[in-house]
Amino acid sequence: MSEVQTKSVQCLSPAGLHTMVYKQWGDPRNSKVLMCVHGVTRVSDDFDSLAQELCRDYRVVCPDVVGRGRSGRLRDPRHYQVPQYVSDMVTLLARLEADTVHWFGTSMGGLIGMGLAALPDTPVKKLVLNDVGPALNPGALARIGDYIGQEVRFASFDEGLQYIREISRPFGRHTEEEWHKLARDVLRQDKDGKWIKHYDLGLAVPFKSVTPEMARQSEAALWATYDAIACPTLVVRGAASDLLTHEAAQEMTRRGPKAKLVEIPDVGHAPTFMHADQIALARDFLLG
Repeated sequence: MSEVQTKSVQCLSPAGLHTMVYKQWGDPRNSKVLMCVHGVTRVSDDFDSLAQELCRDYRVVCPDVVGRGRSGRLRDPRHYQVPQYVSDMVTLLARLEADTVHWFGTSMGGLIGMGLAALPDTPVKKLVLNDVGPALNPGALARIGDYIGQEVRFASFDEGLQYIREISRPFGRHTEEEWHKLARDVLRQDKDGKWIKHYDLGLAVPFKSVTPEMARQSEAALWATYDAIACPTLVVRGAASDLLTHEAAQEMTRRGPKAKLVEIPDVGHAPTFMHADQIALARDFLLG
């Protein structure tokens, strides 16, 4: 296993300062940086397999987005939104002294990448969007929003493991060892020894405030963002995804950066990129 460092950077929200923790793989002097950013309730550890494979070519940087994992929590949960996350990533890139970056984003991490890649003078030179795009199925968003804010406490790790397996079934087939890791990365023990989610339940606050009208406006804004992206872009879609439809993914090949599209059979939302065939997709695009 390649050496990994865990570091942190201080960031600013309208409500004050917070810490963002990140894992850094590979040569810390390597100017070729790959940023890997996780989904809404996941953490940086999701990219351990991908980072180990790519850290000979890149300095691979995997943050815990604020509110998740080892990172701090926002004083005002209304700021758990993409503009805040984009701002935090700009701060991190400055800390890394990275003038350019390749970006791999799963779900929410892809929306953050889109937000940054669409800006004038963006540092993003290649973009991988893992099962996400400008048009997101409202039913799937409701499903995700529903479980984000649920406070659950498990008497044992095995109980928590079963819960994570159930809500993560769309990830597709994984070994027992892989499911164990996927669960351990997002569960932690509280002071009473119970196993709980490794994120701020306040993440649900912005989800709950969204009206149908806001959702329509948000989709229009996301398409405008996508249309402003000029860098080479790869869209990876789980063929059974309920979040990114086949039709929306096809539209992404015709608009904006005219993305290359790959669909992975027998996987929903979202491919985990723990397996060699999926990692090869990312490697071929990023280094090709």
